[in-house]
Amino acid sequence: MVVKKSTRRIQPLPPGPRGLPFVGNLPFIEPDLHSYFAKLSQIYGPIFKLQLGRKVCIVISSAPFAKQVLKGHDAIFSNRGDPPAAAFQATYGAIDIAFSPNCPEWRTLRKVFVREMMSNSGLDACYAIRQEEVKEMLKEVYGKIGSPVNIGELMFLTTLNATTRMLWGTSLRGKDRDIGDVQIRHVVREIIDLIGAPNISDLFPVLARFDVQGVESKAKKHMLLFDKLFESSIGSRMKDELASGEEKKDGKVSKNFLQFLLKQSSLSIHQIKALFVDVISGSTDTSSTTVEWAMAELLQHPEIMRKACKELEQVVGNDNIVEEVHTVKLHYLNAILKETLRLHPPLPLLLQHSPSTTCNLSGYSIPKGSIVYVNVWAIHRNPEAWKNPLEFQPDRFLKDGELGDFRGNNFNYLPFGSGRRVCVGIPLAEKMVLHVLANLLHHFKWNLPEGMKLDLSEKFGIVLKKSEPLMAIPTARLSIS
Repeated sequence: MVVKKSTRRIQPLPPGPRGLPFVGNLPFIEPDLHSYFAKLSQIYGPIFKLQLGRKVCIVISSAPFAKQVLKGHDAIFSNRGDPPAAAFQATYGAIDIAFSPNCPEWRTLRKVFVREMMSNSGLDACYAIRQEEVKEMLKEVYGKIGSPVNIGELMFLTTLNATTRMLWGTSLRGKDRDIGDVQIRHVVREIIDLIGAPNISDLFPVLARFDVQGVESKAKKHMLLFDKLFESSIGSRMKDELASGEEKKDGKVSKNFLQFLLKQSSLSIHQIKALFVDVISGSTDTSSTTVEWAMAELLQHPEIMRKACKELEQVVGNDNIVEEVHTVKLHYLNAILKETLRLHPPLPLLLQHSPSTTCNLSGYSIPKGSIVYVNVWAIHRNPEAWKNPLEFQPDRFLKDGELGDFRGNNFNYLPFGSGRRVCVGIPLAEKMVLHVLANLLHHFKWNLPEGMKLDLSEKFGIVLKKSEPLMAIPTARLSIS
């Protein structure tokens, strides 16, 4: 009997720095992972490997490799692997859209959300809600003329109240509520920070049951408030005699997403709650951070701000409040948003991907179950794809419309990801961010507090934030309020 040796060559893992026994590269990791990974890509190339405890981590830092992962092998890489312990707790066991594996339940939940809430008809039906919340925000800012305003917090609370009203019909504003918007803001920020924080139990699964750093217990504690809010909203809606999907208010008929969800026999209450976590956390923290970065860049570049304000005067007029219908005509403001997303992508590494089977990428073996990060922060700053990549230049998007396609078709520009795992909330985020930003610029002149220097340094996390909150002083530009 003759035994033939296989001539099939085993593909190597991507290159990467040497690590230590047992802990791998963990002792050498720098806090700002996005910039640390970018530095490593200059040494090891656009795809490299790190050993983080027991986890193999693959980092993608180029458009061609990103295209392979997010499009060419999308079906394989559209899973999340083992979600962080904090994310598992925050999403009722990873049964949400963000962290659930690619499975029939995930596809059903995603389809319901996209079809019923993110469709043009679904968003149009909730337009009055968003407009009312923007008006409330403007009243608040008019009441603070001459005093510092926390831009990120302002946007967060505006988006939060608009989102909860779209979800279940009521906002969190008001002193008579058991759970208020400021409390929820704190919980969302804490949970997102926990998900992005290094956790030994995530990297050494054998330690998971010990919850060494207390991350899991902290996430559980914060989720108690979220769950109380959801139970209250869902309970009252289920008892509502008008559970047919319509409720009368001031003689008018209004609808909300929860009324529809409760009629879906395919969804459990826990899936609905997990979806609400996604919508609230996704719509608030990323949107508020984007507006904060945009305002910071405009304060850094006053000539760009003046140009944006002039466009608003021409399109909207000085006797009108900005409506969502105006935003599609605000081409320069749209370019400002796109340039903000390029320099400051909300999720610099996106959410982790994980191949469902061992896969070959351009001659490199990517092991099943490994953690794959796409460093869009580095891709957006690649000098081969972007002229003067470190400069804030919105005009680049006016010259080439396809350059700013942020729905995942241009792999040099992926602020919201691509493929099956592309952010499903893009339509709502785009509407809210542009609507709020346009009104802030149209109604007010903005300046930094006297003696304060603008700080554009970053604080890494799942969401890329400013290291210091942006405080700016408004002065009324218009006579209307």
